[in-house]
Amino acid sequence: TSADYSSCRCQRCYSVRYLRERGMTGHMKRLIAMSAGASMLGRQIVHSDSHHGSLYSRPFIESFEETPMLVAVLTYMGYGILTIFGYLRDFLRHWKIERCHIAREREVQKDFVPLYQDFENFYTRNLYMRIRDNWNRPICSVPGAKMDLMERASHDYNWTFEYTGRVVQDVINLGSYNYLGFAENTGPCADSAAEVTMKYGVGVASTRQETGNLDRHEEMEKLVAKFLGVESAMAFGMGFATNSMNIPALAGKGCLILSDELNHASLVLGARLSGSIIRVFKHNNMQSLEKLLREAIVHGQPRTHRPWKKILIVVEGIYSMEGSIVHLPEVIALKKHYRAYLYLDEAHSIGALGPRGRGVVDYFGLDPCDVDVMMGTFTKSFGAAGGYIAGKRELIEYLRSHSHSAVYATSMSPPVVEQIITSMKCIMGEDGTAIGRERVRQLAENTVYFRKRLREMGFIIYGNNDSPVIPMMLYMPAKIGAFGREMLKRNIGVVVVGFPATPIIESRARFCISAAHTKDMLNRALSVISEVGDLLQLKYSRHRIQPSLARPFDDNVYEDIDD
Repeated sequence: TSADYSSCRCQRCYSVRYLRERGMTGHMKRLIAMSAGASMLGRQIVHSDSHHGSLYSRPFIESFEETPMLVAVLTYMGYGILTIFGYLRDFLRHWKIERCHIAREREVQKDFVPLYQDFENFYTRNLYMRIRDNWNRPICSVPGAKMDLMERASHDYNWTFEYTGRVVQDVINLGSYNYLGFAENTGPCADSAAEVTMKYGVGVASTRQETGNLDRHEEMEKLVAKFLGVESAMAFGMGFATNSMNIPALAGKGCLILSDELNHASLVLGARLSGSIIRVFKHNNMQSLEKLLREAIVHGQPRTHRPWKKILIVVEGIYSMEGSIVHLPEVIALKKHYRAYLYLDEAHSIGALGPRGRGVVDYFGLDPCDVDVMMGTFTKSFGAAGGYIAGKRELIEYLRSHSHSAVYATSMSPPVVEQIITSMKCIMGEDGTAIGRERVRQLAENTVYFRKRLREMGFIIYGNNDSPVIPMMLYMPAKIGAFGREMLKRNIGVVVVGFPATPIIESRARFCISAAHTKDMLNRALSVISEVGDLLQLKYSRHRIQPSLARPFDDNVYEDIDD
């Protein structure tokens, strides 16, 4: 690499030259820092840029520490041993020595397209079933900071369950997406929802275009547009359908969709249903995205080489399995430069990021008008259900008549609508209190504190320092079930995730922090995580941070902002 980056042909030096030509000196510093950080820490990637006039107005730090080599080898060996024993058990099942629960087609259906794939079936019966008790646990209370779980037992290695009649009470909930603590059955939101239920009932029994359009729906959509700072918005009864049914209305044949490789299944399904050409770029990798944009503009459509009718970039605000935040300033800069459109899914970031809780756009201090399509859900930060699309008035009017989710789906339930209105007004301060703003601040403080303590203990955690989604790496398959069970024994409810939801050697536990968690709850949870981490030898990090006496949270980061 030459000192002035002028002659080297490597991707890093090309990126520096490209940014230098556009005068983005802050970007150059960040790229150089990123390269240095990556060379020292493997997959440990650090972005930090507070240079005045750069795309980032505040430090932006993310880390993805590389899997230790010994742990990776042992993880592969673990899956290999499980596979060998799986084939042995299948042999025993074939000879009726062991009872078989295999899901398979009947013999008379063998000439039809198979309903089950062989490997999927093998994985389910021999690996997933052994730890199935860690998922689908039934709860019998509000999924708040604490919850009650119904105890169940299995006598056939998790093929079937039966309830014991005992309720495990006061389990600290680290799994629900209750970011701002609005999943509650008391307080102003619950009272308003109950009142609206008595007036409107629990169902509308019609679509919005027929007789299911209530005045509360109109008020909710106006409030959502005001909250996001855009011209108009419309709501849908299901968050998954908001993506899967609206992307096909926005893109079609002759269009190109550039999708982040870690996008949610609803985005992937919507892109496939649209009939557009789909190309995937590496997660949060702006060089990969720009390469695809340049190739798309230069070469055009396949075979005909005609210009694309539309190029749509699809990203998420917070990636729910990685805990990373989209590099939105860079995405917007590329989108403007190449004149593409941007579809932003804020399912996990709306309410959970930004000094006013208004998502990743608020977090970076950007103009909402720079995002063409703003999508989000009410199922997480607002404690309700459904999703929304927001943007220019022309966009929303188009979707009202072209979106299948708007034309054919039943209207949102009135009490759900009221929950959204009440919680959103609380966040905005329109209820006359500072409760909403305090919850946003508390969530940010809890997030920084919890992440810092986990790093100090020696765990490998992924994602951005400000993301309330915190993946903690488990790696080995045997430790997935063991961690979930040991945590529940100590009255801590957690979500564990493995293949195929994650790469095969990157199994993890995923903690979701809430504003409803008190400091005592977090300290109790951290103490138990440390204890179980020592028991299962989960403290893999080679870059353990020494505890400091500094404040865990900087109050100046989320200073009061007048609406």
